[in-house]
Amino acid sequence: MNTFLLMMGAQQTAGKQGGASSYLYIVVMVGLLGFMYFTMIRPQKKRQKEEQEMRSALEIGDEIITIGGIVGKVVTIREEDIVIETGADRTKMKLQRWAVNTNVTKTEQHKKEVEAAREASKAKKDKKAKDDSKSDSVKEVEKKIEE
Repeated sequence: MNTFLLMMGAQQTAGKQGGASSYLYIVVMVGLLGFMYFTMIRPQKKRQKEEQEMRSALEIGDEIITIGGIVGKVVTIREEDIVIETGADRTKMKLQRWAVNTNVTKTEQHKKEVEAAREASKAKKDKKAKDDSKSDSVKEVEKKIEE
């Protein structure tokens, strides 16, 4: 609605002031379209690409969750569909690949990798802080020896 009012105001002023205002209107519209692209369209395409990569990287034995909330383990992988095994009685279900929402196995692996990287970074910082505190005490001893 606001865009429509902006367009109407720009057209009215363009008629009164000449062509300068119409250029301003075009710049504003291009800016608005650019803003919409970077805030709405681009992130959505990125999410779709990540989902497609996740679905194509499915392996036999992965635990998945479907868009309907069914949890199961992948038994067979075909081109367009997969067969999962679910429940205590190991019921097999045939699903389309697009119905897979989450790969639990890969998500857990990723969390473990991130946690290991954080621990390594923390250990590195602690070691550096310990070395820095050592060097401060060594500097104090050297000053006392010089005096």
